[in-house]
Amino acid sequence: MDLAFTPEEQKFREEVRAWVRENLPQEIAHKVHNALHLTRDDMQRWAKILGKKGWLGYGWPSQFGGPGWTAVQKHLFEEETALAGAPRIVPFGPVMVAPVIMAFGSPEQQKRFLPGIASGEVWWSQGYSEPGAGSDLASLKTRAERRGDKYIVNGQKTWTTLAQHGDWIFCLVRTSTEGKPQTGISFLLVDMKSPGVTVRPIVMLDGSPEVNEVFFDNVEVPAANLIGEENKGWTYAKHLLSHERTNIADVNRAKRELERLKRIARNEGVYTDQRFRDEVAKLEVDVVALEMLVLRVLSAEKSGKNPLDIAGLLKIKGSEIQQRYTELMMLAAGPYAVPFVTEAMEAGYQGEYVGAAYLAPLAATYLNMRKTTIYGGSNEVQRNIVAQVVLG
Repeated sequence: MDLAFTPEEQKFREEVRAWVRENLPQEIAHKVHNALHLTRDDMQRWAKILGKKGWLGYGWPSQFGGPGWTAVQKHLFEEETALAGAPRIVPFGPVMVAPVIMAFGSPEQQKRFLPGIASGEVWWSQGYSEPGAGSDLASLKTRAERRGDKYIVNGQKTWTTLAQHGDWIFCLVRTSTEGKPQTGISFLLVDMKSPGVTVRPIVMLDGSPEVNEVFFDNVEVPAANLIGEENKGWTYAKHLLSHERTNIADVNRAKRELERLKRIARNEGVYTDQRFRDEVAKLEVDVVALEMLVLRVLSAEKSGKNPLDIAGLLKIKGSEIQQRYTELMMLAAGPYAVPFVTEAMEAGYQGEYVGAAYLAPLAATYLNMRKTTIYGGSNEVQRNIVAQVVLG
């Protein structure tokens, strides 16, 4: 196994770095580097820039209009954009639903939906979790009843990230109650402007409505929006969840935030404290170890081998690292991390303290990151999966 990048891969990295340097709006990069609030316009502006270049669907094969990059090239692209301060690509369209449409959608569906995703014009949301169906997703109850050439959808989804911005939502819905719970689920694409769709924000501890409840009240959905076969949605959902093996680790953002942690510690005068530096050093070791694990998976894919499915392990370590660096940032800032008045920050007021501009969001970010060990399959569940795979 060779974890070194080839000269061709290094050249590719330099090309991506140069393009990002020239095209990433600096006001957006400033917000990302300082964890300031990104608006819908900020995120979609960057998505459209990537879309115009043909890179928003950076993981897509060339036959669907993507660049056809290797797994290593995709990793290098993610790393360079993260280090430059680019917003993370909102994954629900280009990373999640697009591969499902490519693999299981009809040619008509591919022609209809993929161009809007690739260009960044259409914002997608994910309708999976429900009030009684989170980690046990197969127990979902949102119902879709077939009536002629349409489905009538009733039910509720929750924890729907950024659904307040959504144009379309892909949903797992129950179309049958016979047999195992997994066998009665279908994969349906729903226009969020349809009558009967209601989005209700959930205000989080950091004051932001990042997640939402989505209600469906007799929503009419054309049967042509069903992906694949009825009652086969569980199979398509598993394809979606496993499509990006390394993405959930988010190691590239961790590398960027590690450097931000060091800057904050130096500015606040705590970087010389030996005990604090020990914690930073332990975190850096774990970030490097996580990166090596990701590169091992990429190396196996490049050589044509089928690597051990360690998505659960990547998720566990990646989410724990995210929580640790946000905690250390807040500890470095001390009481100056606590004030967080969104309206004041957006108006440009940061207080008299010279460091407040980059310290103000730290407590909010810490609170926000408490969720990382729960979403995407709680870490407790992931540990059981890893134990079964490794120990049998």
